Amino acid sequence: MVANLLIFIVALFLVVRGATLATKYSAKVAERFNISRYAIGFIVVAFISILPETVISISSALKGIPEFGLGTLFGSNVADLTLIFAIMTIVAGRRLKVESKMLKNVKYYPFLVMLPIIFGLNGHYSRIEGIALMAAGLFFYYQIFKAGTGPSKAYHAAHGKFKDSIILLLAMVILLVGAHFTVNSAAEIADALKVSPVLIGMLVVGLGTTLPELFYSLKAIRKREDGLAIGDILGTVMADATIVVGVIACISPFFFPAKIIYVAGMFMVIAAFFLLRLMKTGKTLTRLEGFLLLAFWLVYAITEFLIGRS
Repeated sequence: MVANLLIFIVALFLVVRGATLATKYSAKVAERFNISRYAIGFIVVAFISILPETVISISSALKGIPEFGLGTLFGSNVADLTLIFAIMTIVAGRRLKVESKMLKNVKYYPFLVMLPIIFGLNGHYSRIEGIALMAAGLFFYYQIFKAGTGPSKAYHAAHGKFKDSIILLLAMVILLVGAHFTVNSAAEIADALKVSPVLIGMLVVGLGTTLPELFYSLKAIRKREDGLAIGDILGTVMADATIVVGVIACISPFFFPAKIIYVAGMFMVIAAFFLLRLMKTGKTLTRLEGFLLLAFWLVYAITEFLIGRS
């Protein structure tokens, strides 16, 4: 118990440190490569942030329990779209700015997030559906990348590109390792305290995998890099909902309990529509809207807990 607590503290420190370095050097990489900062958040940071849940999901598929990974993905996505944005707005203590370009490029976002729900209504994912999901996700990121290139405050010196890119990747590795041990040690602590398995799955695994994007986004907000913070979370959710689910289906087509779709999946889609609606009102996210998102997540958490007990 004590050893796991120490591991948890050290791992959490690694997450914070990795997020600090990632925020600093992702902005530098964006400028050096003449790519907008929110595109870096959507693509580079988001794809690193999804590694914890990706590893869990693929491992689950290989062990013959892909539904565990699917539940983790959808659960972490609901948390990202509601709880994490709520924490960001509350901690920031100001309105978070949403770029007009971002709103334009994410207008079809909720509909793409809906795809895995539509495909999964029958409680099964086939390889063809997996390929379709991956294609949808890659198309979305291609559009984001195209929209993210253009004039920026680029550095004139090109020799720093390699150095900044390496430091960014190392920061992401630190962040990933920290997140991995944070989740594992937290699960051990929960088990030692005889906490309900339902709560472990929902709060430890699902919420634990959101740590990279949470700490990265909080650091970005403190530096007033709102585009990086918002792009990271939206990009993470899109990758989880399309590419990661698609990869699992391609590895091994699988059946799963339909309630994952009807509860976590539906909450995920509704959260996406709700969040985008809030972002469009005044092109900002306020503290009040953050509390609304927090309330949404609490309703989801209570629903999952009650269903888990039945």
